[in-house]
Amino acid sequence: MIADAVASDRMIGMALLRPGWERDYEGRPPIYAVCCSGVVTHVERMADGRYNLVLRGLERFRIVEEDHALSYRRALIEPLPEDPLTDEARNAIRSYRAKLESMLAPTVERAGADPKMPAAMSDEDLVNALAQYLDLEALEKQALLEKPSLRLRAESLVELLEMKLLMARTPGISNVAN
Repeated sequence: MIADAVASDRMIGMALLRPGWERDYEGRPPIYAVCCSGVVTHVERMADGRYNLVLRGLERFRIVEEDHALSYRRALIEPLPEDPLTDEARNAIRSYRAKLESMLAPTVERAGADPKMPAAMSDEDLVNALAQYLDLEALEKQALLEKPSLRLRAESLVELLEMKLLMARTPGISNVAN
């Protein structure tokens, strides 16, 4: 699949396997229908045939039908464009961005970096990058991906991080959640 993608448009779709996939990993275990397309920006083939990839997410999509003609999964998809942003939504997203920056500032400062997120990074890019790169559970990332708008994704990301911060500060809660 990776060799085919790199030889053509460098595009692949990323889908999360549903729980229980371990029983049929080599087959075609069930996946979540909402996925993300991405372009392979860096590829390194390992000696054992596996690949190390860097993938830049592009857009959300829903799987309409799977094509079983090849040894790897391919699908007929429908794009899931973001809901249009109203002025009210833009203002809410700016507020969520400020909350995200303040919640993440202590961690970023401990790492020796500037705690202020780059102003040149759009709100959309920041929210989507955090949803992708923060150390979140796969199902948490899937839930964020399935949000139909940037505003709802930003709101859910703030709520998720607030919950995680509360759990980290409250003795005994994290043990119950695990």
